[in-house]
Parts: sequence; C-alpha cells; structure tokens
Amino acid sequence: MRAVLNLIKKDLTTEWRQRYALNGILLHTLSSTMVAFLSVQLMNAPTWNAIYWMILVFSSVSAVAKSFTAESSGRQLYYYGIVSAHQLILSKLIYNACLTVLLAMLCLLAYSLFLGFPVEHVGYYLFIVVLGASGLSSTFTLLASIASKSGNGNLLMPVLSLPVIIPLLLVAIKASKKALDGLDTSLITKDLLVLFSLNMLIVVLAYVLFPFLWKD
Repeated sequence: MRAVLNLIKKDLTTEWRQRYALNGILLHTLSSTMVAFLSVQLMNAPTWNAIYWMILVFSSVSAVAKSFTAESSGRQLYYYGIVSAHQLILSKLIYNACLTVLLAMLCLLAYSLFLGFPVEHVGYYLFIVVLGASGLSSTFTLLASIASKSGNGNLLMPVLSLPVIIPLLLVAIKASKKALDGLDTSLITKDLLVLFSLNMLIVVLAYVLFPFLWKD
C-alpha cells in the first residue's frame, strides 16, 4: 500500500503542476451546463437527469483518458522496474475514482445552480452519483490502459469507451430517476446493488487483466 500511496501522491503532484488540464475539464463541464441551460427552457425531471449524466460521461472521459495516454514510454518503463502491475492499476483506479467523484459533485453543483435541483431522495441520489462516477472512472481507466498501447490513445479512447459503459450508464440513470421521483427506497436499493456489483466486476477485471497489458 505504501507504493500505491506514493503513486497516488505522484499523480496529485503532476495534476497540480499541469493545472491547465484540470481547468480545461472544469471549463468543459461549465460550458456544457450553460449550453443545456440556454437550449432547454422548460426541462422536466427525466430530461434534467439524462442531460446531467451525459455531461458527466463526456467530462469524465477527458479527465481519466490522460491517466495512461499522458505517460511517456520512458516513464512507463521506469514504473515497470520499481512497482508491480497490480500496484500501478490500483493507484490509477483510486486516483481516477476520487477525481471523477469530485468532478461529478462540482458538475452537480453547477448544474443545480443553473437548472435547479428537483430531487426527492437527496441522499440516495448523491450515493448513486458516487457509485456511477466510480464505475465510469474504473471503466475508463481500464480502457485508457488498453488505448495507450495502440499509440493513438486519444482517438481510440472514445471509440472503445462509449459502447462499454452503456450497461453501467443505463443502471445509473434508472436508479437516479427513481431517487429523483421519490419512489420507495426498496426499489432504489435493488438498482444500487446492481450498480455496486458492476463496479466491483470492473475493478476485478482491471486488476486481473492489467498485468497482461503491462508486460507489453
């Protein structure tokens, strides 16, 4: 775990030195929210929920894609000599999950300021957002590691990611819609269990498959 924490600290330091990338992602989120506000004058609850998840998906792709594609081949070779594949992928999963959850909360705050917050079960909705954002970051992290091996990861990443995240996204939208409408909590709990199971499946797949990618 000490190696994992050191790798997370390295990513934080790199992110702070290259703040223009994070600022660009935040600007993309705010501009997307502003476009939604100017385009849709009368917005019902399902539309409000769907547009929020669309903004979050495209913002998180930009945030997570650089986790591997921004690393040079020399730096990756250096990592290969000092840490194991499992330590590296765990650090990327944890860091990207924290970054995506933070981005999701900032996006929800800006989105609520412009378009209101018509949520009945606030606690459940926030928990669904955390689970959904974590699942998106885990999926994008695994796909970013695959795309980085192609030599053209920035273009390949959206092509690989959008079909893969559809099941996770559908469950997240369905669960958040139930929390938005204030339905019985037992109905929301079932979707939460499915969402949590999908998250764990993605993490396990990344943990198992990444060492084979790392050898190449």
